[in-house]
Amino acid sequence: MTDFNDLANRYLAQWNESDPALRRKLIREIWAEDGVQFLVDPPEDVRNAAARISFPIPQLEVRGHDLLERRVERAYEMFIETGHRFVQRGAATTLLKDVIAFTWSMVTEDGAVVGGGMDVLALNEDGRIRTDHQHIGID
Repeated sequence: MTDFNDLANRYLAQWNESDPALRRKLIREIWAEDGVQFLVDPPEDVRNAAARISFPIPQLEVRGHDLLERRVERAYEMFIETGHRFVQRGAATTLLKDVIAFTWSMVTEDGAVVGGGMDVLALNEDGRIRTDHQHIGID
């Protein structure tokens, strides 16, 4: 049985981890080898570019440990290195068997909330993340 709050904490820890080797280790521990993260509502410039060529809002995805590692590394560079941190808001909620959701905030060094979102994780039989639907901007 997976402790869902522990998993949510470890999930957020991967984004906050400064040591690339420990980040890689966390990713391989909590994600299925073919795990996929979907960014459900991509940034406005991506949505606008898609709309200009008559495409619906695209859903962005990365699949597998190597691409997940690059995604987490880039987010680290963009947010953590600039003085932010990701923290869990409240307890993880069980939606279905092996499907959980939790909300999080991006905070400054003094604790001010400057962003947030919600992740919906579907787990495989080993308790690793099979899919992650990340919703940014959920307050």
